[in-house]
Amino acid sequence: MYSKRSGLILGFHGCDKSVRDEVVSKNGVLLKPSNNDYDWLGSGVYFWENNYERALDFAKFLKENHPHNKKQVIKEPSVVGAVIDLGYCLDLLDAENLKFLKQSYNLLKLSRERHNLNIPKNVPLFENGDLLKRYLDCAVIESIHQFNKDKKKQEFHSVRGVFFEGKDLYENSGFKEKNHIQIAIRNPNCIKGYFIPRKFDARYKRP
Repeated sequence: MYSKRSGLILGFHGCDKSVRDEVVSKNGVLLKPSNNDYDWLGSGVYFWENNYERALDFAKFLKENHPHNKKQVIKEPSVVGAVIDLGYCLDLLDAENLKFLKQSYNLLKLSRERHNLNIPKNVPLFENGDLLKRYLDCAVIESIHQFNKDKKKQEFHSVRGVFFEGKDLYENSGFKEKNHIQIAIRNPNCIKGYFIPRKFDARYKRP
Protein backbone atom coordinates (compact mmCIF):
# COMPACT_ATOMS: atom_id res chain seq x y z
CA MET A 1 0.00 0.00 0.00
CA TYR A 2 2.83 2.40 0.85
CA SER A 3 5.47 1.17 -1.62
CA LYS A 4 4.83 4.18 -3.85
CA ARG A 5 6.96 6.89 -2.24
CA SER A 6 5.76 10.46 -2.62
CA GLY A 7 7.98 13.31 -3.78
CA LEU A 8 11.27 13.59 -5.61
CA ILE A 9 14.74 12.85 -4.27
CA LEU A 10 18.27 13.66 -5.41
CA GLY A 11 20.67 10.90 -6.38
CA PHE A 12 24.36 11.11 -7.26
CA HIS A 13 26.23 8.76 -9.59
CA GLY A 14 30.03 8.49 -9.65
CA CYS A 15 31.47 8.27 -13.16
CA ASP A 16 34.03 9.70 -15.55
CA LYS A 17 33.68 13.40 -16.43
CA SER A 18 33.08 12.51 -20.08
CA VAL A 19 30.06 10.38 -19.10
CA ARG A 20 28.69 13.16 -16.90
CA ASP A 21 29.00 15.74 -19.65
CA GLU A 22 27.41 13.51 -22.27
CA VAL A 23 24.43 12.59 -20.10
CA VAL A 24 23.77 16.21 -19.13
CA SER A 25 24.33 17.82 -22.53
CA LYS A 26 22.68 15.30 -24.86
CA ASN A 27 18.95 14.83 -24.48
CA GLY A 28 18.01 11.16 -24.53
CA VAL A 29 21.39 9.81 -23.38
CA LEU A 30 20.92 7.72 -20.24
CA LEU A 31 23.27 6.18 -17.72
CA LYS A 32 23.75 2.50 -18.42
CA PRO A 33 22.40 0.04 -15.84
CA SER A 34 24.80 -2.23 -13.98
CA ASN A 35 24.16 -5.95 -14.44
CA ASN A 36 26.89 -7.60 -12.38
CA ASP A 37 25.98 -10.73 -10.42
CA TYR A 38 27.46 -9.11 -7.29
CA ASP A 39 25.56 -5.78 -7.43
CA TRP A 40 24.26 -4.87 -4.00
CA LEU A 41 20.67 -4.18 -5.03
CA GLY A 42 20.45 -6.24 -8.19
CA SER A 43 20.52 -4.79 -11.68
CA GLY A 44 19.82 -1.10 -12.28
CA VAL A 45 21.34 2.36 -12.52
CA TYR A 46 22.97 3.09 -9.17
CA PHE A 47 22.80 6.32 -7.19
CA TRP A 48 23.87 7.45 -3.74
CA GLU A 49 20.87 9.12 -2.14
CA ASN A 50 21.65 12.76 -1.23
CA ASN A 51 25.35 11.93 -1.01
CA TYR A 52 27.59 13.73 -3.50
CA GLU A 53 30.77 13.02 -1.50
CA ARG A 54 30.31 9.24 -1.50
CA ALA A 55 29.57 9.25 -5.22
CA LEU A 56 32.81 11.12 -5.89
CA ASP A 57 34.75 8.85 -3.53
CA PHE A 58 33.40 5.83 -5.41
CA ALA A 59 34.49 7.25 -8.77
CA LYS A 60 37.97 7.79 -7.34
CA PHE A 61 37.95 4.25 -5.94
CA LEU A 62 37.04 2.83 -9.35
CA LYS A 63 39.94 4.70 -10.92
CA GLU A 64 42.57 3.75 -8.36
CA ASN A 65 41.70 0.45 -6.73
CA HIS A 66 38.86 -1.51 -8.29
CA PRO A 67 40.19 -4.69 -9.95
CA HIS A 68 36.85 -5.32 -11.70
CA ASN A 69 36.63 -1.93 -13.37
CA LYS A 70 36.94 -3.17 -16.94
CA LYS A 71 33.65 -1.88 -18.35
CA GLN A 72 33.81 1.61 -16.86
CA VAL A 73 37.08 3.45 -17.44
CA ILE A 74 37.57 6.38 -15.06
CA LYS A 75 40.13 8.92 -16.21
CA GLU A 76 38.72 11.98 -14.41
CA PRO A 77 36.46 11.09 -11.46
CA SER A 78 33.25 13.09 -11.49
CA VAL A 79 29.61 13.03 -10.39
CA VAL A 80 26.33 13.46 -12.21
CA GLY A 81 23.23 14.35 -10.21
CA ALA A 82 19.71 13.17 -10.95
CA VAL A 83 16.20 14.13 -9.91
CA ILE A 84 14.43 10.86 -9.17
CA ASP A 85 10.93 9.58 -8.52
CA LEU A 86 11.33 6.13 -6.95
CA GLY A 87 7.87 5.06 -8.08
CA TYR A 88 6.92 1.54 -6.99
CA CYS A 89 9.96 0.89 -4.83
CA LEU A 90 11.32 -2.24 -3.18
CA ASP A 91 12.39 -0.19 -0.19
CA LEU A 92 14.51 -2.34 2.11
CA LEU A 93 14.03 0.11 4.96
CA ASP A 94 10.39 -1.00 5.04
CA ALA A 95 9.45 -3.87 7.39
CA GLU A 96 7.05 -5.50 4.95
CA ASN A 97 9.64 -5.55 2.17
CA LEU A 98 12.24 -7.04 4.51
CA LYS A 99 9.86 -9.94 5.18
CA PHE A 100 9.43 -10.29 1.43
CA LEU A 101 13.22 -10.37 1.02
CA LYS A 102 13.56 -13.14 3.60
CA GLN A 103 10.86 -15.20 1.87
CA SER A 104 12.72 -14.78 -1.40
CA TYR A 105 15.92 -16.05 0.23
CA ASN A 106 14.12 -19.12 1.61
CA LEU A 107 12.71 -19.94 -1.84
CA LEU A 108 16.11 -19.42 -3.48
CA LYS A 109 17.77 -21.67 -0.89
CA LEU A 110 15.15 -24.39 -1.38
CA SER A 111 15.47 -24.24 -5.17
CA ARG A 112 19.27 -24.41 -5.07
CA GLU A 113 19.27 -27.35 -2.67
CA ARG A 114 16.71 -29.18 -4.78
CA HIS A 115 18.98 -28.91 -7.83
CA ASN A 116 22.19 -29.58 -5.87
CA LEU A 117 23.51 -26.09 -6.52
CA ASN A 118 25.56 -23.98 -4.14
CA ILE A 119 23.94 -20.92 -2.62
CA PRO A 120 25.79 -17.72 -3.59
CA LYS A 121 27.74 -15.96 -0.85
CA ASN A 122 28.57 -12.35 -0.12
CA VAL A 123 32.36 -11.99 0.00
CA PRO A 124 34.84 -9.18 0.68
CA LEU A 125 36.73 -7.57 -2.17
CA PHE A 126 39.82 -7.25 -0.03
CA GLU A 127 40.95 -9.52 2.82
CA ASN A 128 39.09 -8.82 6.09
CA GLY A 129 37.14 -6.03 4.38
CA ASP A 130 33.45 -5.26 3.93
CA LEU A 131 31.30 -7.64 1.91
CA LEU A 132 31.56 -5.61 -1.28
CA LYS A 133 30.73 -8.45 -3.66
CA ARG A 134 27.12 -9.23 -2.84
CA TYR A 135 26.47 -12.38 -4.86
CA LEU A 136 23.86 -13.65 -2.39
CA ASP A 137 21.97 -10.38 -1.94
CA CYS A 138 21.93 -9.81 -5.69
CA ALA A 139 20.52 -13.28 -6.33
CA VAL A 140 17.81 -12.85 -3.68
CA ILE A 141 16.69 -9.48 -5.06
CA GLU A 142 16.76 -10.68 -8.66
CA SER A 143 14.60 -13.62 -7.57
CA ILE A 144 11.96 -11.15 -6.40
CA HIS A 145 11.96 -9.40 -9.76
CA GLN A 146 11.75 -12.71 -11.61
CA PHE A 147 8.87 -13.86 -9.40
CA ASN A 148 6.90 -10.67 -10.13
CA LYS A 149 7.57 -11.05 -13.83
CA ASP A 150 6.60 -14.73 -13.94
CA LYS A 151 3.39 -14.13 -11.96
CA LYS A 152 2.59 -11.00 -14.01
CA LYS A 153 2.59 -8.90 -10.85
CA GLN A 154 3.54 -5.23 -10.84
CA GLU A 155 7.28 -4.97 -11.26
CA PHE A 156 9.37 -2.71 -9.03
CA HIS A 157 10.67 0.50 -10.58
CA SER A 158 13.50 0.86 -8.09
CA VAL A 159 15.25 -0.74 -5.11
CA ARG A 160 16.46 1.20 -2.06
CA GLY A 161 18.67 -0.02 0.77
CA VAL A 162 20.78 1.22 3.66
CA PHE A 163 24.32 -0.07 4.10
CA PHE A 164 26.72 0.03 7.04
CA GLU A 165 30.20 0.09 5.58
CA GLY A 166 33.70 0.97 6.71
CA LYS A 167 35.36 1.20 10.11
CA ASP A 168 33.56 2.10 13.33
CA LEU A 169 33.16 5.86 13.53
CA TYR A 170 34.46 5.75 17.11
CA GLU A 171 35.06 3.14 19.81
CA ASN A 172 31.99 1.00 20.55
CA SER A 173 30.07 2.91 17.87
CA GLY A 174 26.95 1.68 16.14
CA PHE A 175 27.86 3.89 13.18
CA LYS A 176 30.37 3.27 10.40
CA GLU A 177 32.53 5.69 8.42
CA LYS A 178 30.74 4.97 5.15
CA ASN A 179 27.10 4.47 6.12
CA HIS A 180 24.88 5.36 3.17
CA ILE A 181 21.61 4.83 1.35
CA GLN A 182 21.87 3.45 -2.16
CA ILE A 183 19.30 3.26 -4.93
CA ALA A 184 19.09 1.06 -8.02
CA ILE A 185 16.78 2.42 -10.71
CA ARG A 186 15.23 -0.27 -12.92
CA ASN A 187 12.72 1.90 -14.78
CA PRO A 188 14.59 4.75 -16.55
CA ASN A 189 11.43 6.88 -16.50
CA CYS A 190 12.01 7.30 -12.76
CA ILE A 191 14.87 9.63 -13.68
CA LYS A 192 13.28 12.99 -14.36
CA GLY A 193 16.47 14.81 -15.27
CA TYR A 194 20.24 15.00 -14.89
CA PHE A 195 22.36 17.90 -13.68
CA ILE A 196 25.95 18.84 -12.91
CA PRO A 197 26.19 19.45 -9.14
CA ARG A 198 27.25 23.01 -8.41
CA LYS A 199 29.85 23.97 -5.83
CA PHE A 200 28.90 25.49 -2.49
CA ASP A 201 29.08 29.29 -2.44
CA ALA A 202 30.83 30.18 0.84
CA ARG A 203 29.49 33.73 0.67
CA TYR A 204 26.08 32.48 1.72
CA LYS A 205 24.78 30.28 4.52
CA ARG A 206 23.58 26.76 3.83
CA PRO A 207 19.78 26.81 3.59
